[in-house]
Amino acid sequence: MTDSTRQSPAGAAVPEEPGRPLNGILLLVGAMMLVPIMDGIAKTLSADYATAQVVWARYFFHLAFLLPLALWRYGRAALLPKRPVAQVLRGGLLLASTVLFFAAIRTMPLADALALVFVYPFVVTALSPLLLGESVGIRRWSAVLVGFAGALIVIRPGLGVFQWSALLAAGAGTVYAFYVMATRKLAGSSPPLVTLVFTALLGAVAMSFVAPAFWKSPAAADWALMALMGLVAAAGHFLLIKAYEQASASLLSPYGYSEMAMAVVVGLVAFGDFPDAGTWLGVAVIIGSGIYIAVRERKREVAPATVAKPDARL
Repeated sequence: MTDSTRQSPAGAAVPEEPGRPLNGILLLVGAMMLVPIMDGIAKTLSADYATAQVVWARYFFHLAFLLPLALWRYGRAALLPKRPVAQVLRGGLLLASTVLFFAAIRTMPLADALALVFVYPFVVTALSPLLLGESVGIRRWSAVLVGFAGALIVIRPGLGVFQWSALLAAGAGTVYAFYVMATRKLAGSSPPLVTLVFTALLGAVAMSFVAPAFWKSPAAADWALMALMGLVAAAGHFLLIKAYEQASASLLSPYGYSEMAMAVVVGLVAFGDFPDAGTWLGVAVIIGSGIYIAVRERKREVAPATVAKPDARL
């Protein structure tokens, strides 16, 4: 699932007025073009392998590609982030969100599942008064309610198009919201690359205990796909890190929704899936509400993590 438009992909503090916003936007959009490719590979592999094995591959190969870079830059400190207990909690939330999302896309079109993951800004906004001590005005509450209405349009409970996997995708977005809030709590405690490596290490270790129970020996071509999935995840994270070095999250947040366009392309080309009219309506409502919240955040100069988008899948 998707780690995307947040304060930074690893919670590091970002300058309020960075000097190259256009570069940041281009880097972020580049990352958003990569994430659905990773999701598409995961969906392809899910046809033959259990979700646990696919999630393991996503984290293991992500770690394999990212660890050398982190060790080169930070040495052994790359494996020793500050506040390790909080880091474990944060990484566990991302892992749970990834498992739910990968389980959803086994039987659900990518674009539909991603649309439901986009409920996370509304969950963050709704819970921020309780968990982050932030005030939420009537306009943002209205945007939250409209956004959840959009999610219901996509899910369509009680109608023939309803899929139980839609609840998994919505669950992935909800868990991701808690991940975003945990990321905010950890902001600035460790360099982004260190936090990313620790998160990948946690996922790889945890799934190494689970995956053997579902293991199926991959063919050579599938090993290659698994490695490619990890490489795409690592590349996406790297672009995200560079994006947030160039521009503030409040500026970048709306551009995170460009991921939806690529998800539609991947779904159509690889699986022949194209959202129906009802799904497009729900997507439009969700994205419109999310962008409104992002704009309000920027105007109010509220901490950017409130409108973050997700590294769940990254």
